[in-house]
Amino acid sequence: MAGFSELIKNFEKTRDYVRDFFIYGYKVRNDFDKKSARTYDDEKRRVESWLGNCLVYDDSVRGKQVAISVDSGRIAENPLYQAFYTRSFTDNDIRLHFLLLDIMSDGEEHTSRELSDILGEVLRVCPDEQTVRLKLREYVDEGIMYCEKHGRSVYYWLSGDSAEEWLDSDGICDAVKFFSETQEFGLIGNSILKMTGMKNEHFFFKHNYIVHTLEDEVLLTSLEAINEGRTLAVKLKNGKSKTVFPLQVLSSVQTGRRFLAAYSPVEDRFLTFTLDYLPLPKVGGIFDRPDDIAERYAKLSARSFGVSLAEVKNAEPLVMVIHADEEKENYIIERLKREKRCGKLEKTGENEFTLTLDICDPKEAMKWVKTFIGRIKRLEGGTEDIRSRFNEDVERMYRMYCQED
Repeated sequence: MAGFSELIKNFEKTRDYVRDFFIYGYKVRNDFDKKSARTYDDEKRRVESWLGNCLVYDDSVRGKQVAISVDSGRIAENPLYQAFYTRSFTDNDIRLHFLLLDIMSDGEEHTSRELSDILGEVLRVCPDEQTVRLKLREYVDEGIMYCEKHGRSVYYWLSGDSAEEWLDSDGICDAVKFFSETQEFGLIGNSILKMTGMKNEHFFFKHNYIVHTLEDEVLLTSLEAINEGRTLAVKLKNGKSKTVFPLQVLSSVQTGRRFLAAYSPVEDRFLTFTLDYLPLPKVGGIFDRPDDIAERYAKLSARSFGVSLAEVKNAEPLVMVIHADEEKENYIIERLKREKRCGKLEKTGENEFTLTLDICDPKEAMKWVKTFIGRIKRLEGGTEDIRSRFNEDVERMYRMYCQED
């Protein structure tokens, strides 16, 4: 029987588990349907060993719920970084890592064949040259090594850069400490701190969405595809894969959630995916008509109230007429100006203001519109379904809080 280990091979599985059980906290043991209850216990023990004192436990009617509870303004290090330091390696990976770096510390250039022969002498078992070549390419991608082709042979040599040289300048250490707790890719800064034995002692962030670190790998892959004009193969909830052309990463200033805006060539429409539930996508080939799609997206996003890029058919501009006392309730007017986004605000009478939202999906603005209930004099446009739903909601609220008649 395999023993329990804190190390992981598949970060994607761990990411889903931490998100559903420990961050959003709406699942209990009985909701774990991936494998057996034993697997749940192992996953729970593994995460508990990473997060330590950051967990709280609550007994509900559905079972014992476990969740992360931290005050981001009081922690010097994002506890979720620990999940990235627990990946498992094979014995062969470990051997190749240390022996290759030791052999190449002489500063000379070597081919993969030369290194395979040297490793064969050391290990007495000659490793496959293809395995060595793949490991060398991995180190080149990571910046640990450089390579150059001479004739038909590719030569590799060790990079001379070191963290100590870069951190020797004034202010660089403080910059790295600050960077270690910023929202995007702070894991890089945290890794540098751990490697050099430093700790963040100065920078604390009150509104720090620590959950973002679980989606940084997805974000990095998406940004690389956007930068290179390539497609992405995205896995959907039903298990099927869809090829899309990524355009932009959107971030909500209200919830902190991040979204990937993309174009689906097969459906000829624009889509958005939430990064926290998006599995790690795979980068595909070069997209053949990026300029045309980018122009269409720019026009559509200018008419988007949030992240919805669905063009609703037969939708009219949504018109909301608001009553607000200009002398006593100027804060209402300021709020309209501040939150109208792509809408147009006009004064249409004494203490009366009209907001026109010519947006691609009027339904997306309705949650915000309903926050003005009690001040709305008229609601026009949009779609018949939106207006009917709004009137039904108002009538239901009246029956709940006022007289039946």
